[in-house]
Amino acid sequence: MKSRPTMSSTSSPNRRGFLSRSLSAGLAASSIAIPRYVSASTLGLGGAVAPSDRITVGGIGIGRRGTYDLGCFLEQPDVQFVAVADIKETQRTAIKGRVDAHHNNSDCDTYRDFRDVLAREDIDSVLIATGPNWHATAACHAARAGKDIYCEKPCTKNIEQSLQLAETMRRTGVIFQAGTQRRNLPHFEFACMLARTGRLGKLHTVHAQPAGMKTKMSGWLPEQELPPIEEVDWNMYLGPAAYRPYNKSWLDGFNFEKGGGLTGGGVLEWGSHCVDLCQWAAGADSTAAVTYHAPKDGRIVAEYPSGVELVIRDDGWLPLGSCPVRFEGETGWIETGDSGKFVLSSPELLAGREVEEIGGYPATFHVRDFLDSVKTRSQPRANAEAACYAHITCHAANVAAYLGRDVQLDPATYEFIDDAEANRLRSEAFREPWQI
Repeated sequence: MKSRPTMSSTSSPNRRGFLSRSLSAGLAASSIAIPRYVSASTLGLGGAVAPSDRITVGGIGIGRRGTYDLGCFLEQPDVQFVAVADIKETQRTAIKGRVDAHHNNSDCDTYRDFRDVLAREDIDSVLIATGPNWHATAACHAARAGKDIYCEKPCTKNIEQSLQLAETMRRTGVIFQAGTQRRNLPHFEFACMLARTGRLGKLHTVHAQPAGMKTKMSGWLPEQELPPIEEVDWNMYLGPAAYRPYNKSWLDGFNFEKGGGLTGGGVLEWGSHCVDLCQWAAGADSTAAVTYHAPKDGRIVAEYPSGVELVIRDDGWLPLGSCPVRFEGETGWIETGDSGKFVLSSPELLAGREVEEIGGYPATFHVRDFLDSVKTRSQPRANAEAACYAHITCHAANVAAYLGRDVQLDPATYEFIDDAEANRLRSEAFREPWQI
């Protein structure tokens, strides 16, 4: 992926570079150039991060999951969170209160329209944690505005959106990190590296647990009285999704996995984590599985161009926590999950190496990976290309499940081969005026 100019590039003036140059010039000219009231932390003294090294971040759609992500960002000393856009007035106010308390100021601005955040030249990066119906559209708008992006999963609703997302990030050169934080957890990384480096012998099968492969409901809840737009911007909430009447349940954590039309659903919700890990283990970050078999006995089996088989299943797992994966080679296997523990075919695979057990699935390491990539302009682990193909694999598995039959993807175009019915499920219409 082509990188955009780094933040220190003289061809691309920016706020941090301006601050750094101005401060240096002032110091060289005279000590009088520095007013006495400027604090040590403002100047980057006493262990604080200098303004030139800070990453300014704005939030878009900071609800329940986004509030957790926000905490991970605020833990980082080089982050300055400066704005939040949300369709709910109560949420905007709550996030501002938390951010202002953290920074010990009142500088966090609030907006109802996310485009107001994107219009600000002083914002380097955005955290996108809206509902899934907005992820790809908001991310592409942010990329065209020159913002680096941390986007919650699932990042897309269908195959076509996945391809468009990757192409937009490639064309604009921004840094993109999908919120698939397990790529930056030590035990999952260790398992994937065993598979990738041949320690298991020639890899032949990878297994993923998508937590139920839930079928989608219609998404039509009973209509309720619509609040004033200042309190809840329902039209903005729906965004590019098909219209449906207002119901407060959508704003109070109604399960997106079951919300027809607002998410990809099915395999995608948890598959964007566990299938993503299988892709990484199989060295398939730049491709998707191409052959998908009809669900049988609660399993969907697919094959990659390399011949590696992907088994998407809910049964038969060892008690290793949620989101388990298993990688099998000709000479060994490993299975792990969110418990932080793993089981291997042989203790020799450890080769004296200890892997730190981190229970649960914290995103702190993943956020740090993103921020480091923003500074270095190198690709993070869950970059747009990797996310694109992992999501395509999930979407295609959903198509096979929905149609109840085998489907075949063309690896050059990611269209279904000689299958008009399946191809109708590759994309969907956008509600005007929104486009990706």
